[in-house]
Amino acid sequence: MTDNSTHPYDHLTPDNVLDAVEAEGFIVNGRLFALNSYENRVYQIGIEDSPSIIAKFYRPGRWSEAQIREEHAFSLELAKADVPVVAPLTMPSGDTLGRHGDFLYALFPQRGGQAPDTSITDTLYRLGQWLGQLHNVGACKPFESRPSLSILSGITEFSRYLTDHGWVPDDLRPAWDSLIPDLIDHCARRIDEAGPVSTLRLHGDCHAGNILVRDEQMLFVDLDDCRSGPAIQDLWLLLNGENKDQGAQFAELLEGYEMFRDFDRRERFLIEPLRCYRQIAHSAWLARRWDDPAFPRYFPWFSQPRYWSDQILALREQLGALQAPPLSIPGQF
Repeated sequence: MTDNSTHPYDHLTPDNVLDAVEAEGFIVNGRLFALNSYENRVYQIGIEDSPSIIAKFYRPGRWSEAQIREEHAFSLELAKADVPVVAPLTMPSGDTLGRHGDFLYALFPQRGGQAPDTSITDTLYRLGQWLGQLHNVGACKPFESRPSLSILSGITEFSRYLTDHGWVPDDLRPAWDSLIPDLIDHCARRIDEAGPVSTLRLHGDCHAGNILVRDEQMLFVDLDDCRSGPAIQDLWLLLNGENKDQGAQFAELLEGYEMFRDFDRRERFLIEPLRCYRQIAHSAWLARRWDDPAFPRYFPWFSQPRYWSDQILALREQLGALQAPPLSIPGQF
């Protein structure tokens, strides 16, 4: 019988998932529920006479084993410092990382909750407190294997991938090709305005969807994108609304943050370059994952011309934001 599978995750069957967990000494009860995850594959698994656990199977080829182990070590370091983070379980084998066939995987305790309401000033203040403590741990030593955030080279690389692989429609290429150099130029100016900034180990993708709140307790989850970079990367994704609103929100975050760690105000010049980076990185991520059957199924609009015309409009707006004054903090700037 011919195997027509074209993607590694085609081989991650429910039986393989359960076999991997059983191989680590857990007695599964047969209950398996796939959770909402695109980059990796994540499952809730029932365990006999014990709470369910979460199994995360890493996308083959994305991270090296050394990079995943650094993610685990950072998570455990944060947990040891009482920063509320969902860290991987140490399995009966004594390791936090398992291997089953071609897949590396980790197990986590199941934790529930909902995204924080960042319209509440006290919530932002508390998030700032925890991020200050998280960054104190992150600054203790550098990553050795995890990547560093590089705004300009990232934008250049992502844009080149999209054009080289034919994702930008031909009739929109002139607009795209003229816009990207302008964006890079204005991002470079903002980065120059910020000047040299310190870098440290970060959560890396610290938006509200990666924070759980339950019974007034906060939990940071999913350090899959942890990397080195400036502190502002873990703050700006929590801001939303108009500039005036974002400035007030930023002030609340910093009030909590600076109870535990100083913040370099020059880093606010990096917010719009980071936003530009994220916009283009998201398109490149979808393009690079298009061979995964889950992506055309859940993101069908990505391959439509309308998506790219909307993207160009959004990036033009971003160019305007890069040309406007940087975010001001009420009472300070």
